[in-house]
Amino acid sequence: MPYEQTTFELLTAPTPPRWRRRRRPSAPTPEVPPAGDGPEVEVRTSARRKKTATSFWQDGRIVVVLPTHVQGAERAELVRWLVARTEARRPHVRSGDELLARRAAELADRYVDGVRPRSIRWVMNQSSVWGSCTAEKGEIRVSHRLRPVPGWVLDAVVVHELAHLVHADHSPEFHALAERYPKHREAAVFLEGYALGLEGAPS
Repeated sequence: MPYEQTTFELLTAPTPPRWRRRRRPSAPTPEVPPAGDGPEVEVRTSARRKKTATSFWQDGRIVVVLPTHVQGAERAELVRWLVARTEARRPHVRSGDELLARRAAELADRYVDGVRPRSIRWVMNQSSVWGSCTAEKGEIRVSHRLRPVPGWVLDAVVVHELAHLVHADHSPEFHALAERYPKHREAAVFLEGYALGLEGAPS
C-alpha cells in the first residue's frame, strides 16, 4: 500500500502558485526523473482526478499520479516538485557514507551505549543480506537496496549491525541490545515483504 504520500491540490495549494489559474496549453514535455542515482520514477494519469496530484513510495520507486488534463511544461514541473517532496522524506536515498556515519553515531548514542564503528558505508555487493559487520575490524557495510526504505527501517538495520560490535554472535545478549530499538520487530516484518517485492521485480 502507498505510504508517506504527498498530495498537491492544483487549485487551492499555496505553492507552487502557477497552478491556481488555467494557462494556455503548452507543448508536451516528457517527465524528467531526478538527476544522479535517485530512485526510479513512475508517472501515472487518472481521469478521475481533477484538482489533486499525489506521489508516494511503492516497491522502491516513487509513483506520481496526475490528472490527465495536466500536460506539457506544467506536467514536467509538477512531477519534479512532487518527486522532490517525496524524496525529501527519505534523505538517505541519496546520502553518502558521511551522513550514514552521522546517523549511526546518533543511533549508537541512543540505543547501543555509544559504540562507534571504525567505518560504515553503503555497498553494492550485498544481495543476500541487508547489512554486515566485521566486529574485529569495526567495519559495517549497508546494502544499497535499503536506500528506498523508510528511515525507521534503515535505522533498525544500523542498530542491528552496531550491536554486533558489542556481541559478534546472535546470543541473547546481542538480541537484547539490538531490540532496544523500538521498531525492531516491525522493521523485520517490513523487510520480509520488501525482500519478496525485490525478488519479483524485473531485473
